[in-house]
Amino acid sequence: MKIYKGEFDKKLELQIAPAIMAGFPSPAEEYFSETLDFNRDMIRHPESTFYGRVKGDSMIDVGIEEGDIAVIDKSVFAEHGDIVIAYLNGEFNVKRLDLTHRDEGYIELKSENPLGPNFRISEEDNFQVWGVVVYTIKQWKK
Repeated sequence: MKIYKGEFDKKLELQIAPAIMAGFPSPAEEYFSETLDFNRDMIRHPESTFYGRVKGDSMIDVGIEEGDIAVIDKSVFAEHGDIVIAYLNGEFNVKRLDLTHRDEGYIELKSENPLGPNFRISEEDNFQVWGVVVYTIKQWKK
């Protein structure tokens, strides 16, 4: 995964629909009154927010697929169960953080694909939770 620094000082406003029903259709309003600005509404800490394009399929069971864009906040404290960008032995990985074995002297980075690799991290590893994935952006139509 390559990591990039975003430009968050510009406005990126888009019109936002009042309500989009996932069940039965409902009448829509004739106009859009609200806007979505990715920088204003999705980026809490611009100075510590980065993005990376996902490579591989180890997180497909949670909907993160190759080509998706991960929005990564380095200032968010990583907790058990978070999806994180981990720097492990010279390489960035996106995985779920498992802290259940901390008392036994190790933690795990888990794939969300039964075929994907899991990593057991001990003190000998060059390891750092680099950031927490706070959003993903997916392209549905290519």
